Amino acid sequence: MARGRRHDADAGGPAEVNEAKAAIRQRIWDALREGKIARFPGAHGRIPNVVGAEAAAERLRGTAVWQRARTLKCNPDAAQWPVRQRALEDGKTVYMAVPRLAEEQPFFLLDPAHLADTPRKASSIKGAAASARTVAVEDLEPVDLVVTGCVAVAEDGARLGKGGGFSDLEFAVASQAGLVAPGTPVVTTVHEQQIVAPGDIPVTDHDVRLDLLVTADRVVTCTREARHPGRIDWDQLTEEKIAAIPLLGRLRS
Repeated sequence: MARGRRHDADAGGPAEVNEAKAAIRQRIWDALREGKIARFPGAHGRIPNVVGAEAAAERLRGTAVWQRARTLKCNPDAAQWPVRQRALEDGKTVYMAVPRLAEEQPFFLLDPAHLADTPRKASSIKGAAASARTVAVEDLEPVDLVVTGCVAVAEDGARLGKGGGFSDLEFAVASQAGLVAPGTPVVTTVHEQQIVAPGDIPVTDHDVRLDLLVTADRVVTCTREARHPGRIDWDQLTEEKIAAIPLLGRLRS
């Protein structure tokens, strides 16, 4: 089957690391498809929207880090739509990245007190366009919790996105702006089939590590090294990636 352009086509860093990560993604995507675990429109090439996403979001809702959080940053993928919905239902402010950080103001601000629709509809990508306002990084407030989407995860806190590097980049931008601290919890919701053995996922210094991974059946506290303050690693960014994201051009200049 023909594949489209890979999300990591403009990724910087060592080629062998990128290829190792790509192989793990392909393995997980194939397993989710074969097990009929991924919902429409399928697993390949995206953060997969898996069976049990709602149950995982509900289990996350019962954790201490969730209950303490008043403001969170969440990825815009369908897999974490149930998480964003529950955050708004629970009165939490949600910052959601504009897909691929492609706008001059690259974050949606969803205020639970000022929604044009129900929390369910407002927390979707289309709904956010009506209920949210777009804001620049300098307009964001510090967040209490970071929710990230993953293709693969391990109990040592390693994670893989779909290869574009946007989750790590969002985290670095927010950290550099003082919005995310080294101790800010980072969590994800996944299916059990997305969990790989500790040590399988190659990691680099700029990769974001998880504190919790949550499935429909359990909460796993990850074992990871202390997180250093995030910084944009310009050496890992290609000129193609910088040109595609207006925010990066402003920050570099």
